[in-house]
Amino acid sequence: MKSTVETLSPTRVKLDVEVTFAELTPHIDAAYKKIAKQVNIPGFRKGHVPAAMIDQRVGRGSVLDEAINSALPEFYSQAAREHDVLVIGRPEVDIKEFVDKEKLVFVVEVDVRPDVKLPDFSKIEITVDDVKVEDKDVEEQLDGLRARFGTLRTVERAAKDGDFVTIDLTARIDGVEVDGGKANEISYEVGSDRMIDGLDAALVGMAIGETKTFTTQLVGQKDDEKGDVEIVVKAVKERELPAADDAFAKLASEFDTIAELRADFVERLGRVKKMEQGTQARDLLLEKLLADLDIPVPEGMVEAEVKDHLEGEGRQEDADHRSEVDGQVRSSLRSDFLLDSIIKSEQVEITEMELTEYLVRTSQRYGMAPEQFAQELQKAGQIGQLVAEVSRAKALAVVLERVKVSDKSGNAINLEELRPKAPEVPAAE
Repeated sequence: MKSTVETLSPTRVKLDVEVTFAELTPHIDAAYKKIAKQVNIPGFRKGHVPAAMIDQRVGRGSVLDEAINSALPEFYSQAAREHDVLVIGRPEVDIKEFVDKEKLVFVVEVDVRPDVKLPDFSKIEITVDDVKVEDKDVEEQLDGLRARFGTLRTVERAAKDGDFVTIDLTARIDGVEVDGGKANEISYEVGSDRMIDGLDAALVGMAIGETKTFTTQLVGQKDDEKGDVEIVVKAVKERELPAADDAFAKLASEFDTIAELRADFVERLGRVKKMEQGTQARDLLLEKLLADLDIPVPEGMVEAEVKDHLEGEGRQEDADHRSEVDGQVRSSLRSDFLLDSIIKSEQVEITEMELTEYLVRTSQRYGMAPEQFAQELQKAGQIGQLVAEVSRAKALAVVLERVKVSDKSGNAINLEELRPKAPEVPAAE
């Protein structure tokens, strides 16, 4: 087999491939065997029909078509490997010449990954936020702990953010109650934004016994179908928090004084904010690389992904949304191309342990057991995507180690110190 490659653009190439008849012969033999099992010819058992009889009854042209269709992917893949072409997307194949018992010539145009010229990472500087624990951060943590020990007290006033209300809800469309659209005696925290769009705004200012109706998008209905929701307030309760004193510190923690509890919050928040410096450095590095590097994307691939996305949402005619999705797709592809180039350049490999840890963390976000989550990924054919995500995250972490990171006050940040340490295993006695 002979092949040549021609670069049509930074993201598209053309492969010219010429295959000898000898190389095509195994595929022709396989085509005869396949057709022999499919045809019924009197006097011959299925699978034992001679080639000459197949040529007579079916036609050699049909056999050659079957052989060529079977052979093209193999020879195309071989040519791509020979020229180190990193193929993405679906190839466009054009058979230029076929001479029976002589040769097959075909041309393939296909999108490829762009060649990303990576910078010297040791010369990159990133500035992250200072670690600063504000008083309001400590008070927020303290109030959250006090809320866990708080009590609810019924009040005779209008509801406001932070109150707990007992309500009845009825959803209607064009005056007709929606199936399953009625619920009574619901306890709800005003301002939590955990139920229906517009509910929190409607509840503010409502008192016991009052009724109000607002219009909103109803869950389970069409995207463009809104309905009316009637609220009846049955009770309004405010949460009373325990005093932030030494007695509360003893009740809610292992500390004897509120001062010690506050100091513990300061220490814990400081550790969290230091960890956030590492996350911020990673995000800023990726943002800088994407801004500084010219990473082209295949237009055909962008169009296909945008089309699939809009069709899935039923919003093909929404020009503004199309533009938004187009930008998101381009950004995502550029990021993937960049990180995949780093993987190749740095020869990044992931271990089974790293893959398992990522799988466990991700499954927790979806509220699923790791085994169940893995099975769902396998059913959806997304194991490869999971491996790619872990590899890309590791690639960015690898090059981040060579970047100079400092905070806004000019202090150097040692990212290695921010990594969570594995627990020490005690030696066996």
